[in-house]
Amino acid sequence: EVQLQASGGGLVQAGGSLRLSCAASGFTFDEYIIGWFRQAPGKEREGVSCISSVDDSTYYAASVKGRFTISSDNAQNTVYLQMNILNPEDTAVYYCAFRYTTVQTPTVMTDMEPYQYDYWGRGTLVTVSS
Repeated sequence: EVQLQASGGGLVQAGGSLRLSCAASGFTFDEYIIGWFRQAPGKEREGVSCISSVDDSTYYAASVKGRFTISSDNAQNTVYLQMNILNPEDTAVYYCAFRYTTVQTPTVMTDMEPYQYDYWGRGTLVTVSS
């Protein structure tokens, strides 16, 4: 029943910025994690960032720390990924994904893997030119 709608992708020059949005609907519990994954041509899908609705704890891949910021607007059930200082290596299809969690789940996150997520939105393409 969970549905995710990703948007915000586009073409940007190196050094520029984009903000991706993921609007969620159909969830039946308020405890969840929404994450962003990306998949570049010829590469495996990798986790980029995620945020927990329980306590706003976050995770960032090492390659995007300091450049990307994930945030949540609970009133609109939307998660954003602000991407700054983009480089061609960021070019990929970006997917938002959803999984339920609980208040008892540890908030410290050291990784994110596709198998951990149960619901996926359609990808939005980010292309960074140089």
